[in-house]
Amino acid sequence: MEEVKLFRTWSSPFGLRIVWALKLKGVEYETIYEDLTNKSSLLLECNPVHKKVPVLLHNGSRICESLVILEYIDETWSTTNRILPEDPLARATSRFWAKFNDEQVFPSFFRYHMSQGRDQEEAKEKFLESLKLVEGYLKGKKFLNGETCGFLDLVFGWMAHYPVAMKKASNLNLLNEEAWPYLSTWMKQFRDIPVIKENWPDEEALVLKFQKMREARGISIPTEK
Repeated sequence: MEEVKLFRTWSSPFGLRIVWALKLKGVEYETIYEDLTNKSSLLLECNPVHKKVPVLLHNGSRICESLVILEYIDETWSTTNRILPEDPLARATSRFWAKFNDEQVFPSFFRYHMSQGRDQEEAKEKFLESLKLVEGYLKGKKFLNGETCGFLDLVFGWMAHYPVAMKKASNLNLLNEEAWPYLSTWMKQFRDIPVIKENWPDEEALVLKFQKMREARGISIPTEK
């Protein structure tokens, strides 16, 4: 019997994409929730380089970094629900956009909501520029992956849930339907997938977490959206 363990935190979108992938593949696994303020010795042993989650432990072998884990899952359990395209060019394109999300889209979104003043304005500009590119990429597609949900949809999947909680926590919103019609349609379709819908973190708990993070940074709630 295979041993599959996933080290993650309940609120991280990076761990959540691994949950979705494992669920889509029908892989049985054990979740080990980590407190990042008091990391377990097992996590530090499994990821001595970055000391971060998520980490996948498969039959004693450890795989780190969420994008790497997604590819490992797809190659290891390759007989069902392939999440990466077979075509080499399409795979390369998916990797490019996934890196774009992790290095630009998500960081600028988070920075916008967790900063003030000039820093916030710079983050807002960068996030909006990123959204324009993602919106353009989605044109003519049902999912970011194409006709079916796949690798890129799991990577960008946080956009279908986390901004709603962040809006409630910060009173800030840059993702409205009128400005981003393709993204909005995709988010609705993505949210309707049973595996996705059944595994979101609790919204109220997320709102509270984001509020506390903003308070810890001394950020006040704006009066206008």
